[in-house]
Amino acid sequence: MPEWHSIQFVWPRLLWLLATLPLWLGLYIAWQRRGVQRAWPSASMNTGSSNIRFTRHAPALLVLLGLAGMLVAIARPQAILLLPSRIDTVMLAIDSSGSMRATDVQPSRIEAAQAAAKSFVLGQPGQVKLGVVSVAGAAALVQAPTDQRDLVIQAIEQLSLQPGSALGSGIVIALHAMLPGSGLDVRGLIEGETRPEPAGGAPLGGAAPAPAETASPSGAAPRKPVSLPKVAPGSNTAAAIVLLSDGQSNVGPDALKMAQVAADLGVRVYTVGLGTAQGTVLKAQGMQMRVKLDEASLKKIAEITKAEYFSADNRQDLLQIYKSLSSKIVLKKHRRTEVSALCALLGMLLVSWGCAWAWWRHGRIV
Repeated sequence: MPEWHSIQFVWPRLLWLLATLPLWLGLYIAWQRRGVQRAWPSASMNTGSSNIRFTRHAPALLVLLGLAGMLVAIARPQAILLLPSRIDTVMLAIDSSGSMRATDVQPSRIEAAQAAAKSFVLGQPGQVKLGVVSVAGAAALVQAPTDQRDLVIQAIEQLSLQPGSALGSGIVIALHAMLPGSGLDVRGLIEGETRPEPAGGAPLGGAAPAPAETASPSGAAPRKPVSLPKVAPGSNTAAAIVLLSDGQSNVGPDALKMAQVAADLGVRVYTVGLGTAQGTVLKAQGMQMRVKLDEASLKKIAEITKAEYFSADNRQDLLQIYKSLSSKIVLKKHRRTEVSALCALLGMLLVSWGCAWAWWRHGRIV
C-alpha cells in the first residue's frame, strides 16, 4: 500500500486539468435540465425517489470520477511503496562452544541446532547464497556464501565443539564474509577488544589482512581503521545473519558493540536462543558448571539490528523457528515509485463501468 502522505507529482502543473471537471459537470446538469437525456434514463422517470435519482445519475458520476483519475495520471503521481525484497545472502552463525553439549534440548543443543540449520538451508530458494560461521573461542568461516546446498550442509555437519564463545567475533566474521567490499576492519574490531598489540598469523576467518589492517613498523603509530558510512539499521535488504546460540559470550569483542557495527551496515541479525532458562549441569575434567540460556543479550542483539529474537527449548520448536525464518527474512523496503499507471487504470475501469452500466440499462452510451 502506498504511504498517502508521501504522494508527489512529476508534473504538478497538469493538475490544473482537474479544473475542467466542474465544466463537464455543468454541461451534464444543463443537459438534464433541457431534457436532452440520451446517455441516461429518460426524464419521464419518477424524480421524487432518491434511489431512482441515484441510479439515474450513477453512470455519469462513475464516468466523471474515471476522468478525474486519468487526469491525475497525466500529472505522473509518485508515492513511497512498501515492496518485498528477497534476501540474497544469509550467514548462519552457529555457536559451537562447550556449553552446546548441554542436553536440556534433546539429543543435545548442538545436534538440535545442526538438524534445524540443515532444514533451514533446504528450505531456501535456489538463488539465496548461504554461508556458515563457527562461533567458539575464536570465530571461523567454515563455508563462504554459496548457492551449493551440499557444501553448506557438509559444513554444518562438520562443526566441532571448542572451549569459549565469542559471539561478537562471529558477527564480525559473518559481516566480512557477506560484505567483502565494505572495507570492514575485521582485525581492528576483533583484536582491538581483546589484544591491544597486534599479533602475528592470519586473522580469524582465514582471510588475509588488508594493507590498512597490517601492523605498523616498530615504533610507528598503528594506522586508524577506515571509517565506514553509516546507514539506517535494517536497511540492507540483500543480507542477513542468523545467530544461533545459548547467548553466553565470554571471550572476544563485546557482542552488543559488534551488533551495533552490523546495524551501522544495515544488516539484521536474527537471534535464536537455544536452551532452557534453568539450564543444566555440565561435567568435564572433574569440574561441573551450570549452563543456561542467556536471553537478554540475544534479545538486545536482535533489537539493535532491527531483527527478531526466537526462543527454542526443544528440538521441535527449533525446527519450527527455522521454517518461519524463511518468511521472516523476506525483508521489505520503501521505494518511491511512479503510480501514474495505477491511476490511469483505475480511471479507465470507472469510465468503462459507467459506460457499461448505461449500455445495460438503456442500450446506448450517449
